Amino acid sequence: MAVAGHGTIRGLVIAVLSCATLAACASPRYAIDDGPGASRPPMSSSGRVPATMRPYEVRGVWYTPKEDPRYDEKGIASWYGEQFHNRNTANGEVFDMDRPSAAHKTLPLPSMVEVTDLDTGRKIRVRVNDRGPFVAGRIIDLSRAAAQQLGTDRKGVARVRVRYLGPAAPARK
Repeated sequence: MAVAGHGTIRGLVIAVLSCATLAACASPRYAIDDGPGASRPPMSSSGRVPATMRPYEVRGVWYTPKEDPRYDEKGIASWYGEQFHNRNTANGEVFDMDRPSAAHKTLPLPSMVEVTDLDTGRKIRVRVNDRGPFVAGRIIDLSRAAAQQLGTDRKGVARVRVRYLGPAAPARK
């Protein structure tokens, strides 16, 4: 029977510690507020809170995702594309800038929203599958394709109304 040498064991320990360190860096920090009157995120059928519904922190600001059937907000929309193309979204889908989708800070993932350009009256329905935008004053980030459909891609940002329509079906594979 062969016995592993010190170099092999040391290499294995370094590899395990490196993986653990990378996993810790990639994981967002979550905290559940159990204070008086605190509401809990919805549970999955297994009794666990889906990762996309846990409070999370970005640049020192905490966000608490929640189901809000009456969500109807006016603000600024922006769009995102190449920098995130083919990367995973917050709910694990692959972002495709050439397909309509959107990012929102707190709505359930995935969900459907109606986005109206307040200057043109043009409307689109889009599937929210990511978190963002994390720029002050912006309420939704559209994929390039969604921004093109809405006619806001050339402007970069637009005054919009975002209305929650309800949960979206899981992504087709």
